[in-house]
Amino acid sequence: MLPGGVSVSNKRLVTLCTVLTAILFGTTAWSVSVGSMNLPVLEVAATLLGGGDETDRRLIFSLRLPRILVAAMVGAGLAVAGAIMQGIFRNPLAAPDIIGINGGASAAAAAFLLFMSGQYSIHLLPVAAFAGAAGAAALIYALAWKNGASPFRLILIGIGISSAASALTTFLLISGDSYRAVQIVSWLTGTVYGKSLEHVYALIPWVAVLIPLAWGMSRHLDVLALGDATATGVGSDVQRTRLVLLMIGVALAGACVGIAGGIAFIGLMAPHMARRLAGIRHRAIIPVSALLGAILLVLADLAGRTLFAPQSLPAGIFTAGFGAPFFFYLLLKRSHKTSG
Repeated sequence: MLPGGVSVSNKRLVTLCTVLTAILFGTTAWSVSVGSMNLPVLEVAATLLGGGDETDRRLIFSLRLPRILVAAMVGAGLAVAGAIMQGIFRNPLAAPDIIGINGGASAAAAAFLLFMSGQYSIHLLPVAAFAGAAGAAALIYALAWKNGASPFRLILIGIGISSAASALTTFLLISGDSYRAVQIVSWLTGTVYGKSLEHVYALIPWVAVLIPLAWGMSRHLDVLALGDATATGVGSDVQRTRLVLLMIGVALAGACVGIAGGIAFIGLMAPHMARRLAGIRHRAIIPVSALLGAILLVLADLAGRTLFAPQSLPAGIFTAGFGAPFFFYLLLKRSHKTSG
């Protein structure tokens, strides 16, 4: 069973989610109001409610709000995908970017953007990324799962798959149109820059369906945490349950990577933070992870837009900057536990 606190009551969970939702709304309002042209928060609120002048409406609805909504949905999706994978692999180091799933999604999405984006709707981009993520997941499942995937075995195989996917992506960039390739290089670092309402509409179905579905299967994640033998003993079809949950996590990660690129470590950090706040029950971990992931990525995008203005940096740079030390901390902590 993964380490964490104690399970929380329904009342505490509701309170926690309410507080995090308020923080998310506050962070969103702050992010909408700040940029190359600052807007008072009250003016932003008035514009969102139908007021404001034409300049404010265009700035908010065409430029800032879509990218912030995409950031929130991508952060939530990656966080829930990470919570699922840590649960089904019973491995605190599992996350879609670390074990190679994001790499597969990135390669497939890059191929779509280079060779097919002019022929097909942007709404098919998450589908292409999901196909790449599913291929990577199949390799992981085949190579890493041997009576449970040990943390180091999973990480090593993930590094191998990520490296292979990165090599494939580089080959595609060299082979494709140079102008599109330059755009895709920035996208690969993980960014919500330039996202429009079309990207919002493309991502909404994936997040709106799959996150509630994952939450509905949270009890199955709790059962899997007991170990395969115990889970089978209480009547769970372990292989089928694990496969269904893996596909939910892969679909979430693939869709999010397809829209926003390779944003790293949200899927690792948010579930760990959620367990600290909400305990070990996945009915609490999943919604809290989603809210934390959304907050983290909205803040990362805000930092990228404002800290080095007028230059704008991809949000993925900031998530990697905070996430990499966190990953090494977990790795060292796990290593000490194993050696001890």
